[in-house]
Amino acid sequence: MTVLDETASSGGEPTDSRGRVAELHEIRAEALRGPSEKATEAQHAKGKLTARERIELLLDPDSFNEVEQLRRHRATGFGLEAKKPYTDGVITGWGTVEGRTVFVYAHDFRIFGGALGEAHATKIHKIMDMAIAAGAPLVSLNDGAGARIQEGVSALAGYGGIFQRNTKASGVIPQISVMLGPCAGGAAYSPALTDFVFMVRDTSQMFITGPDVVRAVTGEEITQNGLGGADVHAETSGVCHFAYDDEETCLAEVRYLISMLPSNNRENPPVHESEDPVERRSDVLLDLVPADGNRPYDMTKVIEELVDDGDYLEVHERWARNIICALARLDGQVVGIVANQPQALAGVLDIEASEKAARFVQMCDAFNIPILTLLDVPGFLPGVDQEHGGIIRHGAKLLYAYCNATVPRISLILRKAYGGAYIVMDSQSIGADLTYAWPTNEIAVMGAEGAANVIFRRQIAAAEDPEAMRARMVKEYKAELMHPYYAAERGLVDDVIDPAETREVLIKSLAMLRNKHADLPSRKHGNPPQ
Repeated sequence: MTVLDETASSGGEPTDSRGRVAELHEIRAEALRGPSEKATEAQHAKGKLTARERIELLLDPDSFNEVEQLRRHRATGFGLEAKKPYTDGVITGWGTVEGRTVFVYAHDFRIFGGALGEAHATKIHKIMDMAIAAGAPLVSLNDGAGARIQEGVSALAGYGGIFQRNTKASGVIPQISVMLGPCAGGAAYSPALTDFVFMVRDTSQMFITGPDVVRAVTGEEITQNGLGGADVHAETSGVCHFAYDDEETCLAEVRYLISMLPSNNRENPPVHESEDPVERRSDVLLDLVPADGNRPYDMTKVIEELVDDGDYLEVHERWARNIICALARLDGQVVGIVANQPQALAGVLDIEASEKAARFVQMCDAFNIPILTLLDVPGFLPGVDQEHGGIIRHGAKLLYAYCNATVPRISLILRKAYGGAYIVMDSQSIGADLTYAWPTNEIAVMGAEGAANVIFRRQIAAAEDPEAMRARMVKEYKAELMHPYYAAERGLVDDVIDPAETREVLIKSLAMLRNKHADLPSRKHGNPPQ
C-alpha cells in the first residue's frame, strides 16, 4: 500500500481521483437528502411534498438538470456560520415538459423555512437569466417564509433582482408561479408579475400583511386562509388563476397549461394532431342557445361543442364569472377564447370582467395565440358602485388590449351585442379580422324596448293605449334596425352563418389568418389605462 492510499484509507482528505470522485458522490447524496429525515417528515405531515418531489411531478422523468446544487451561503452572525446546507434552500435547474425545455426553481421549506438570502437569490437570478436567454418557460414552485431576516437588507435586494427579471421576461417567456406554501410581504409581488398563478387549498397563502398585523392595525380577526388562501384569491381578489385541492393535481394542470403555450414570444404554440373532424356539424347549438335574448344559457356548453374534443382550460374560472377566458384547440391549433357568460349577471361587462378579459387578451397577443371572441353582451353593468369604482378606465383596459393586439382576431355574435360593450368586445370597427354572426344576433345601440321608449316617447305618451303603442313601436324598431342582417348589409359583419357550421367556419378562417402580420407604430411602449 502506498502512502497516498494510506492517507485516503485512514480517513484524511482523499488524494487520488477515485477518492475525489467518491467524495463528490457523497456530497451530492447529502445535497439530495436535504437537512434531515425529521424535516422531511414535518413537511409531509403538513400535507406538502418536498421541493424535489414537486420537481419530479412537474418535469418529464429523469429530465431534471440541477444548477448550483452545491451552493452555500457566506453569511455570518446569528449562528448562520454554523449552518451552511447545500442548495441554500432553493433548487434550481431545467428539464422538459412533454419534451420541451422548461426552467424551474423550487423553495425547500426544510432549509431555513425556504427563506431567501443572498446566495439563495443569486441562484434564482441565474436561472431566470438562463430561461430568458434560452427562450423557455419559467416555473417557480413557491414555499418560502420570505426574506431571511438574519441577512438583513441583502435579502431584500435579492427580491429586487427577482422583480426586475420578472418584468424583463414579461411577454418574452411564459412565467408560471405555483404557490405551495406561505408567501407574505414583498415576496408576493413576484407571482403577481408573472403570467399565471396556481394555488393549493389549505397549504398556500398569499398576503402583504398577515393576520397578526391586520389584527394589530384594524382589530379585525381573520385566519391565514381567510385572508389570503387559495379560494379567496381565486374568487374574490383575482390574484390566483387556478386553485386545486392537492399538489399532484395542481402540478399536472401546470403541465397541461405549458402544453398550450409557446416556449417564447418568437414561436407559435405547439400544434397537436386532432381527430375531431374540421367539418363536424354542431346541430345541438340550435337548441342550446335560445333565440329569446332574455333567456340564460351556459356559454361553456357552446365552447365545448366548438373546440377539439370539447376540451378547454378555463383561466380565472371562479373570478368575474360573467366573462369566460379559456385556452382550447381548433383543429389542433391553440386559440384563446373570450366569451360572455349569460348565466352570470346576464353576461354584462363590469369592472372585474373587463380587467380579467383585458389581461387574458394581452397574454394571448404576447404569445402569438389567436383570439376568438363569443359575444352575447347586453352592455356594461349600471350602478353607482361601478361608476365610482372606475368602470370607464377599467372598461378601457379591455378596449385597449383588443386594439393593441396583432394576432388573428375573430368575433362571433351569438345573440345580443348592445352599445359600447359591443364595440369593446372586438367589433370589426376596432380591428377584428373577421366578424361572424348567427341568425339570432341583435346588434344595436341598446335593446329595442329601451330604444323605443327614447325614440317614440311622445307618440307613446300621446296614445290612447300607451302599452299597445309601445309594443308596436318596439316591433317597428326591431324590424327596421335590429333584424339579423342589418349589420351584414352595412359591412359590419362579414357573414351570417348557420350555427351548426360554426366550427368549420372558424377553423378555415384561422387557417387563412395563420400567417397574419401586423405592425404597431414605432414607440417605446403604450400608456394603457390603469
